[in-house]
Amino acid sequence: MSGFWEPFQFAFFRNGLAVATLAGALCGLIGVYVVLRNMSYIGHGLSHAIFGGAAASALVGFNFFVGAGIWGLAAGLAIGRVARRRGIAADAAIGIVTTASFAFGIALLGLFGQVRRALDTTLFGSILGVTTADVVFVAIVTLLAAGLVFFGYRRLLFTTFDPEVAQASGIRTGWVDAVLMAVLSLCVLVSMKVLGVVLVAATLVTPAVTARLLTASFARLLWLSVTIGALSGAVGMIASYHVDISSGATIVLVSTAVFIVVYALTARSRRSLHLP
Repeated sequence: MSGFWEPFQFAFFRNGLAVATLAGALCGLIGVYVVLRNMSYIGHGLSHAIFGGAAASALVGFNFFVGAGIWGLAAGLAIGRVARRRGIAADAAIGIVTTASFAFGIALLGLFGQVRRALDTTLFGSILGVTTADVVFVAIVTLLAAGLVFFGYRRLLFTTFDPEVAQASGIRTGWVDAVLMAVLSLCVLVSMKVLGVVLVAATLVTPAVTARLLTASFARLLWLSVTIGALSGAVGMIASYHVDISSGATIVLVSTAVFIVVYALTARSRRSLHLP
């Protein structure tokens, strides 16, 4: 049993555990809106788009969070602008903007050695680089997202389920979408150090989809998704230390395991309801 507590003596692990838990809760919260709006692909795309900004920031020596954050927000707004053009579907706009940005980051990796050294952990995540400042930053973004959901609950709910009626009722759906996109970009950004850009999208989607199997209530869906995300982050981080696998991969595998169990149990209960 003493081996279980061994990693807690290290500051880097405590910081990583805090970030993984907070990021899991944050992704679970924002992931509900991503899933209900059928925006799962945009979460995947934004993580790749931000990678391009991270590579550019590393090249010029600019602050990683500021540079990648601005890049991600610009990519999100560009997606919205391209998608508004008649004849261009939203998924096509996402594919064009985000894959171009990711390709730009890959090109910089190939051309400049200092970019490769700076971004190796960005692709797959690592707890070794997590600092106390990162914990504070993730906590601030999590509180910001929670405040947005709390104070904008009705607007977000209305815009998510019936955007046309919401706009006709006087809700500025364009602003709501822009704010949600900004928070989503921040969510992806702060989760990158632990999860990596390759795996952020799974953490956005899996807890929300799992929670949706358990309830039809929107309020309970939010709480369940946050709880599943936070627990997956914490359990995955602890397991990653003991099995010596990357933190991001372990967190996603734990989250996926929870989904499989819930899916199997709910499918079984549905079948039993149809028995004579």
